[in-house]
Amino acid sequence: MTAPATFAPAPRTVKRPDTVAVGTIVWLGSEVMFFAGLFAIYFTLRSTSPELWAERSQLLNVPFALVNTIILVLSSVTCQLGVFSAEGVRFEKYPFIQKLVNWGVVPWFWVSFALGAFFVSGQVWEYTTLVSEGMPISADSYASAFYLTTGFHALHVTGGLVAFLLTIGRFYAVKRARHKEAVTAIVVSYYWHFVDVVWIALFFVIYFLK
Repeated sequence: MTAPATFAPAPRTVKRPDTVAVGTIVWLGSEVMFFAGLFAIYFTLRSTSPELWAERSQLLNVPFALVNTIILVLSSVTCQLGVFSAEGVRFEKYPFIQKLVNWGVVPWFWVSFALGAFFVSGQVWEYTTLVSEGMPISADSYASAFYLTTGFHALHVTGGLVAFLLTIGRFYAVKRARHKEAVTAIVVSYYWHFVDVVWIALFFVIYFLK
């Protein structure tokens, strides 16, 4: 009598997360700590110099900053539409959204780049206006905190704009987008959404905290 045949179980396909995406998330975690330190500067200043805070915050153009913030938030929406296109996501129940996604990665990333560039230009205009009104970076501790915090954020936005250009160039360089190109678009979107969320928090602390 022969023993029954035994079969080795079929190997399971393990879907591991992309190392580039994971590395980007870890790096963004360190960026959270960096911006947390900048937020701490503001809260310390608010508690130690409330009179200076009240005086200097009157110079801020809140309506303009609100419009600039909305523009940056919209750039996050257009960026995500580009990512949906790169991933091939289908919105069968929402044909209007599907039409937007079908526009393609490159056009949506160009729109995101333009909106981000407008945001940075708006910040430069705001700096120029504040300096002309007597608040240069060396004026006092509030001015230093304001320019340091928003300036570092503007540098991060500029880095995102460069990432958009590099991603667009990569999509132009290939005849057919592959998984690598899709991962690149996703990673850039992680960074861009992070920059947007940080600015929303900064906008609340700088322009609305009383």
